[in-house]
Amino acid sequence: MSTQIILPRMLQVGENAILATPNVLASLGCSRPLIITDKMMVQLGYAKKVQDVLADQDMQADIFDDTVPEPTVGSIQAGVKRVQESNYDSIIALGGGSPIDSAKAISILGKFGGQMRDYKFPRVVSEAGLPIIAIPTTAGTGSEVTRVTIITDETTDEKMLCMGIGFMPIAALVDYNLTLSVPARTTADTGIDALTHAMEAYVSKKASLYSDTQALQSMRLIAPNLRRVYHNGADKEAREAMMLGSTLAGIAFSNASVALVHGMSRPIGAAFHVPHGLSNAMLLPTVTAYSIPGAPKRYADCARAMGIATQQDNDEGANAKLIAELVALNEELNVPSPEQFGIDRAHFMGLLTTMAEQALASGSPSNNPRVPSAEDVIVLYKKLWP
Repeated sequence: MSTQIILPRMLQVGENAILATPNVLASLGCSRPLIITDKMMVQLGYAKKVQDVLADQDMQADIFDDTVPEPTVGSIQAGVKRVQESNYDSIIALGGGSPIDSAKAISILGKFGGQMRDYKFPRVVSEAGLPIIAIPTTAGTGSEVTRVTIITDETTDEKMLCMGIGFMPIAALVDYNLTLSVPARTTADTGIDALTHAMEAYVSKKASLYSDTQALQSMRLIAPNLRRVYHNGADKEAREAMMLGSTLAGIAFSNASVALVHGMSRPIGAAFHVPHGLSNAMLLPTVTAYSIPGAPKRYADCARAMGIATQQDNDEGANAKLIAELVALNEELNVPSPEQFGIDRAHFMGLLTTMAEQALASGSPSNNPRVPSAEDVIVLYKKLWP
């Protein structure tokens, strides 16, 4: 059986990749980009840096900086209106996963109209919106190389999964220098998100030899460097490894899909406003322990790629080390439990059935090596509480 691989048309990877922005625009025949970003990227001067790089080539770009973390239907409306009322021919998506996800949605809605819910999976969006040049500033979501965007419907607290080639950026400029100022908490959350992408892509029922290659190399890059960048954000060598690892993980899961961790993570994020990477981290040890019986060799491969088990370890031993490492990683990176995060236990327990239904409806759990029932998902959610 063959596997269809969908990637950005252009990837620029490494230090100062951002300087390629004007050439990429020119190669696309574009000259009127809108920079979609957030207030922090403006404050840090990154948006101005993109404008200056373009100005050196006599190009001009306006800025839309009203994106928010965990974008919602409401938060993207001003951007959609901006695109519809102006003559922009392209979008530069600058920031972490939220600005890039926002840009993807704005690209499609700005060109074709309608409501975000109209584009929700299982619909596959193949229409081409405004071309997107993605410039990630975190090593985590991999959104720069995925055909996925997630937008929350704030009226129902549902994180809507939207996917298709229409959401794939035309180009991704992956410049690790832009991650040097990322604070430790965000570094940890996005890093565990990337690790989860790689692991889930590798154990997914939709995995292929191609996605396996990306996923394993991603784990080799991320696992030894995540603690390093958490404790020392100025470690350029570790930042570079994390950035490439994140992009490879994005390529892996974009082509193999994520699985149960992500399926269960989205409802937690939507209902309790937990950052996406953090809710993944809360779930990763528990869900991995549940899933191992469905693919013990695959999970053991993850442990070996991460450098926490060797070829001399049998699969059972490697998997025991994997679970121990995921627990230890959460402890060292100060990942809070739901209770420590401030989630009310009674509220959480009252939403178990709804969250389980939303998790299964997303489709991601069906890719898991051990496919859960709604009752299984509820039991796993309960295990997050002491």
